Amino acid sequence: MGGQANNLLLISRLFLAAIGSRTFVYHADRIPSEGGIIVVSNHRSFMDPLLLTVAVNRQIKFACHHYMGQVPLLREMVTGLGCFPLDNSSRRQQDFFRQATKLLQAEEMVGVFPEGAAPIVRCTPPNLISDFQRGFAHLALRSPVANLAILPVAIASSDEQLISSRIPLKLLSFFDPSEPLFNQPGWHPAIVYQRSNIMFGRPFWVKPSHRQQYHGKYAKQLVNNLTDYVSQEIANLLIEGCI
Repeated sequence: MGGQANNLLLISRLFLAAIGSRTFVYHADRIPSEGGIIVVSNHRSFMDPLLLTVAVNRQIKFACHHYMGQVPLLREMVTGLGCFPLDNSSRRQQDFFRQATKLLQAEEMVGVFPEGAAPIVRCTPPNLISDFQRGFAHLALRSPVANLAILPVAIASSDEQLISSRIPLKLLSFFDPSEPLFNQPGWHPAIVYQRSNIMFGRPFWVKPSHRQQYHGKYAKQLVNNLTDYVSQEIANLLIEGCI
């Protein structure tokens, strides 16, 4: 595990230095020093996991897109760096909840990008976020972890370049037919940050009272409220950071 952490940190630092990407970190004092942590961030670039890893200066086990677990060599690379591909949509993310809960019980960081692939494929503006999927909220409320926090993080780009990855979207659709965003012509775009601000939000600590409410008719409202809190926190941080 220590080797994975060192490898990911080293790769992240070397890559950012090699392309001359400048990263500035704000509100790092909000990062919890103990307990399991679900890191929730906006997601517009392949660089996002690298930036977050450098910003927290420790290993984050990222949940990544399902197709990454289907492509030979890419699968070995992402798992070797400690990431774990999401399940096919038909499996209702059973493996994700199992793996993530185990990591949180070991007081590790689990990284989640609840916007999915939409902002990357559509190249949304840097100051906007897409609708959040609610999986991270369900994970937080169902995980039997006494000391658990959700840490909102905004990756605010102030200078970037849009390039073509030369990877056909149709090729990715071959590996993951369940992703409608891949079922279109053209190349997969790639955003390269020249300058970015990593803004840490106020952590949300999951209390026993929250888990007690996670039943019956109150469960859906609780999940929606938690998702809205994290989404709004990141949206506010983007306003502050996209300058």
